[in-house]
Order: sequence, then C-alpha cells, then structure tokens
Amino acid sequence: MATIEPVPITRRRSVIGEVFFWLALSIAFIFFMFPLYWLLMTSLKLRSEVTLLPPTLLPFVDFKPTLLNYLAVFTKVSELGTVTEAKANTSLSEFPLHLLNSVLIGGGATVLAVILGTLAAYTFSRYKIKAEADLMFFILSTRMLPPIVVLIPIFLMFTYANLRESYLGITLLYITTGLPFVVWMMKGFFDEIPREYEEAAMTDGFSRIEAIWKIVLPEALPAMLATAVFVLITAWNEFVFVQLLNPSHATTVPPFLYAIIGYGQIEWGHMAATSVVFLLPVVIFTFLVRNHLLRGVTFGAVRR
Repeated sequence: MATIEPVPITRRRSVIGEVFFWLALSIAFIFFMFPLYWLLMTSLKLRSEVTLLPPTLLPFVDFKPTLLNYLAVFTKVSELGTVTEAKANTSLSEFPLHLLNSVLIGGGATVLAVILGTLAAYTFSRYKIKAEADLMFFILSTRMLPPIVVLIPIFLMFTYANLRESYLGITLLYITTGLPFVVWMMKGFFDEIPREYEEAAMTDGFSRIEAIWKIVLPEALPAMLATAVFVLITAWNEFVFVQLLNPSHATTVPPFLYAIIGYGQIEWGHMAATSVVFLLPVVIFTFLVRNHLLRGVTFGAVRR
C-alpha cells in the first residue's frame, strides 16, 4: 500500500503565509476602494434613493442607475413633479469653468514647478554649492508649516501686489508650495545617475546643455513624472488658499464643491457626480504615467 508523505512544515507555513497575505491585501483593497465605490453609486442615484435605509449598493439590482446627476453637473437641471423627470436648460452650469480653472492652474503650476525644481535639483546634485546643507534645509523648512500659519501674510502680500482674483497669483503660489518637494525628490534621483554619463557625452563633443537634454533627462523622466503626480494632486485638491484669495474669479473646483452644500437639503447625488468628474483628470494622468510611477518613486531608494 502506497504511503502519503506529509507536507513539509516549511511548505505549509509558506502556503498559510501566502493565504494570509492575499487575504490582508483583499481586505485593504476593499477598505480603500469602498468609499470610491460608494461615491460612484451615489452619483447614479436619484435624490429619494440616496438616503434610503438600508442603503442600496448594487445597480440594476437594488436601484436603477440614472445620469441625471451628471447632467446636472454640466447643465442647469431642475427636477419636476416626479423624481424620474428632469428638465435641462440649454445653458451650461458653472462647473465646466471651474474645472477649466483647475486644469489651467493645477496643470500649469505642476509643469513649471517640475521644470524649475528639476533644474535646481540638478544644480545641487552636480555642483559644489557653499552652505548646501543649510540651503536644502531652508528649502525643506518651507513645507514644515501648515498653510493656516502663513495665510494672513500671503493674503496681505497678494492684496498689496494686486494678485488676488487672478490666475497668475494662485499659480505662482502653487508653484512656490510645490518647488520644495520637487527639489528634494529630484536631487535624490540625480544623485543616483552617474556623473560618468555626462562626462562621456561631453567627451564626445556634447555641450553641458546637450548632455543634460539627451542623457540625463531621459534617465530622470520616470522620477519627474512620479514627482509631477504628487505635485498635481496637492495643487488639484487645495482649498484654503483659493477660497480666500480667489473667492469669485479664477476659482477651482474644491470651493465650488463646498458651495454645492448650500443651505437646506444637501444634493448628495449632485455632489457625488461632481466629485467623480473632478477626480477623472488626475486618475487619467496617473494611469497614463503608471509605467513610470513605480520606478520613479523607488529610483533613489538604493544608494550606490
């Protein structure tokens, strides 16, 4: 009679560990993704279905999805006698303008902050600068204070410089807040790129600028894209400064979302649909650079 050999203890521990790993990963995935799922489902419900108890979670099973909330995001929609009817005016709502402002201000600030911060980081990495450690600490210290601490000085400065209610003022502010992060991140990445690459290129007849453009920047591109994602998210979600400095002109989406709450009954479906549309540009940008994101984040993690 054939005998069944027992499974080695180390193999059983490995299988059990793998099961617990995937179980923990699944729980974490559900924990972090469920709020987004709830947001999406709320955006597909009518006003009368949003506050039902117990809540409805499955579309086409518990409730019938509707796009009225998304229609209300871009056009002026008013509900009629029944909850299934809606009337849309031909005029656009205020949301597209605020979304365009977010794209222009957040995108412009991100591009300029990454360009300027990358140049500064390259300088700190490749040249000997007097009191370099003190300068780097000073750059980092600008991110140590919460925004509320510098709110009054910035408000007074923008008022005297006539930068309030302008695209230029809020964009410059977002560039200033994003630059320290870019400089510190990119300096670590440039330190990991061997100097010999540039020296070999300049030996072959390239100038310093050509060596940077053709040799260094292609190597640093994943790091630049990864840094741009974090800078864009910070500028995209910023609320306090734009609410105080640009309350009526060049206003981005976060203050507009807050204004939807208004008084009386809260339009949760409208808010959820607006939030979903507001999330899409950042999600699309992150998806497009996903192949460079992991390498960019871990590029400077291992020292030579």
